[in-house]
Amino acid sequence: MRDGKSILNNIDWVIVLLYLLLVFAGWINIYAAVYNDEHKSIVDISQSYGKQLIWIASSIIIALIILMIDAKFISAFSYVIYIFHILLLIAVLVVGKEIAGSKSWFQIGSFALQPAEFAKYATNLAVAKYLSTLNINIKSPKSLIRVIFILGIPTVLILLQNDTGSALVYVAFIFVLFRQGMSGNILFIGLIAVILFILTLLVNKFIVLGIIAAITLISVFLMRKNRRDILTMIGLFVLISAYVYSVDYAFDNFLEPHHQKRINVLIGKETDLRGAGYNVNQSKIAIGSGGLTGKGFLQGTQTKFNFVPEQSTDFIFCTVGEEWGFLGSFVVIGLFMTLFIRIIIIAERQRSVFSRIYGYGLASILFFHFLINIGMTIGLSPVIGIPLPFFSYGGSSLWAFTILLFIFVKQDASRLESL
Repeated sequence: MRDGKSILNNIDWVIVLLYLLLVFAGWINIYAAVYNDEHKSIVDISQSYGKQLIWIASSIIIALIILMIDAKFISAFSYVIYIFHILLLIAVLVVGKEIAGSKSWFQIGSFALQPAEFAKYATNLAVAKYLSTLNINIKSPKSLIRVIFILGIPTVLILLQNDTGSALVYVAFIFVLFRQGMSGNILFIGLIAVILFILTLLVNKFIVLGIIAAITLISVFLMRKNRRDILTMIGLFVLISAYVYSVDYAFDNFLEPHHQKRINVLIGKETDLRGAGYNVNQSKIAIGSGGLTGKGFLQGTQTKFNFVPEQSTDFIFCTVGEEWGFLGSFVVIGLFMTLFIRIIIIAERQRSVFSRIYGYGLASILFFHFLINIGMTIGLSPVIGIPLPFFSYGGSSLWAFTILLFIFVKQDASRLESL
């Protein structure tokens, strides 16, 4: 076992620096988003920006604690950590407090904790532990079903809390499975399913079926000498037709009315600038008004006059766009992309299969949050209420993302030890 000093020397300081830069930039933009003339001090703990400083300081302490824990301990207790967080997800359904329509918070005085945020790192540990077990072949249906089971438990429990955004994050693990050898056909099928879902909502389903039927007939003609392929194409046509017919039913019966409204606004079926489309419209106005270099720090009118709801949490990026402009937005996006690329590079250099899989899970979770959150602010993805990692206001999310990241930093720092 190497001593603590050598472990410290092996830490990837590039990731640590990127983490600190994103956290600091987030804090500054939270200050700008909710700036109050009567509370000008950025360390005023009666305001969101002062409270965020406490979350930042405590997150750094959490990061240091993780770096002092033996990496083998984290791996060995992955399933225990996972089960503990599943129990928390169950407990919050019973004794949790409902906030903004989601019963997903433990309230202790003025302190609120959201278990769904922490379940992400716990699930990543469990998936990495299972997939790193000897003789696990992800191409095996049995192995794939077990992984889906590990992912499905927290997903269902979070959906029961009415927190769809946090539940959808687990879709990101498909990239982990793909890296571990899952067939790319599944990704292709998923993409086709999404395209057909949107097309069916936009266009009459009989037109969609007509297009599919035409493609099927052309394919059957080209394969007319191979009876097996013809039967396969006919079978696919039947399955796709059934799926297309089920879209409307699923949309009307499984989605909440506000989710239906947001999707309709996103794909252009409805225009509701005072209702479901208000947040996104105001966010796009704020980002667009920033121009190339922005209006300047604390000069954002959309931000200052609270035109954009949730502007320090879900819509924090619109503050970046308005006050720092295209160049500032480019820098923030560049920092995130550099972090993602760095995580993937480090994941590939791991000696431990567990560490490599965990690294890919980390990158997938962070990238999903990044993609959907920024997509929400510019109208390219539905508003599902998930934070921008290390950037949005909130103690639970910052603590959870810090734990998620620094477990990987610790695993990488310990890669030279005998495993």
